Amino acid sequence: MYAKSLGDDGAELRPLETWHAEEFLAHLDRGRDFITRYIPFGANATEVDSAREILKRYADLRGADSGSLHGLWLDGTLVGGVLFRIFDTANGVCEIGCWLEPAATGRGLVTRACRVLIDWAVDDRGMHRVEWHAASRNTASLKAAERLGFTREGVQRESSLWRGVRQDVEIWAVLARDWQAARVHSDH
Repeated sequence: MYAKSLGDDGAELRPLETWHAEEFLAHLDRGRDFITRYIPFGANATEVDSAREILKRYADLRGADSGSLHGLWLDGTLVGGVLFRIFDTANGVCEIGCWLEPAATGRGLVTRACRVLIDWAVDDRGMHRVEWHAASRNTASLKAAERLGFTREGVQRESSLWRGVRQDVEIWAVLARDWQAARVHSDH
């Protein structure tokens, strides 16, 4: 499979597949409290079999062309990832998301990886709209969406229940034409 360099700092974007279950679990264990502050991603992966189940679910989504999971490695260590939680080719709409363990924050890994995936979704797969959903309190995620050029479209008030707390979820999006125009302007 592919390994795409994300720069000179040893960062790579690769598929995150079922055979990565042990590495995925070790990564989640290192960052579990941080990763699951606002989202349940990986919360149920407490041993290798349950970690493998998450990876298998995304492998099945990839096989159905309706989602995918990609890992972020830094100097050979899995430190986070990006995903297409939804990939609806019939409507040309997808939702991208991300997660990191604490040691990987502040390096621009998510921004760099998301650019690669959004370029592919828009240019190669013809996606018309890419969405970003994040809890309103998750300022790091909201700042990433803003850095990527997404537009805040609204808030779903108290739409997500996590750890017994109702959270507002912000919806951000970028349209293909805006994504492509921003790239043209950044090339000059």
